[in-house]
Amino acid sequence: MTRERIAHEPAFVLHHHDWSESSLILEVFTRHHGRVVLVAKGAKKPSSNFRPVLLPLQPLQLAYTVTAVAEDAIHTLKGAEWMGGHVMPVGEALLSGFHLNELLLRLLARDDPHPVLFDAYAVAVEILASDHGEVLQAALRAFELLLLREVGLLPPLDVQTTTLAPLDPETRYSLVPETGLRESHRDERTGLTGLQWLALSDALAQHAPFVATLRACAAVPNELRPQLRMLLHYHCGVSSLRTRQMMVDLQKL
Repeated sequence: MTRERIAHEPAFVLHHHDWSESSLILEVFTRHHGRVVLVAKGAKKPSSNFRPVLLPLQPLQLAYTVTAVAEDAIHTLKGAEWMGGHVMPVGEALLSGFHLNELLLRLLARDDPHPVLFDAYAVAVEILASDHGEVLQAALRAFELLLLREVGLLPPLDVQTTTLAPLDPETRYSLVPETGLRESHRDERTGLTGLQWLALSDALAQHAPFVATLRACAAVPNELRPQLRMLLHYHCGVSSLRTRQMMVDLQKL
């Protein structure tokens, strides 16, 4: 059986679960190979070098072997190194990081590379781990927009979707899951103005889209949040994401 070895691969752990008494199954997001499933043999043993390294929301460099005969195979982790740079997010930022991970698990196909999205995720996680709480919501919205665009689920934000009519800068438009961007009804107070949607569209088209989109989202974090929430729930096939429900439950305590 032919095996390919992948080395020095930038990655983040999205999720893990038990595989045996001593091993773990990992869902990881890699820069060059997308979402990959690995088995970390012996990772639960107290003496394992993997144990203190395989943590979520931490930049890693992985080595693993790939079996070339089957798609969606569980590959074998051979090495993992923490790349440093920031500590684990805490509190609301930690839950926000788990929110990003849940979106990636639900919306990314396996073995489908998205290097631009990986770089945006790395910056978003770094923001979550920093003390810049004032930009946390903008960072989440910027990443959600980029994720939806990268997987082909974000309609154009510079025209009305069904008619392709241009946006009026002062008119409000809503992002409807089934039909895309449309003019808001008179009794609706939701949505963004045409000028705000156009600013987001321009930001997504920039050479460094995450930074530009983060700046655009910072002007409309409260208005944009419910718009993207409906679209994400629709494409994830759920009425509420698990991490969002966790946040709601914690706020009730």
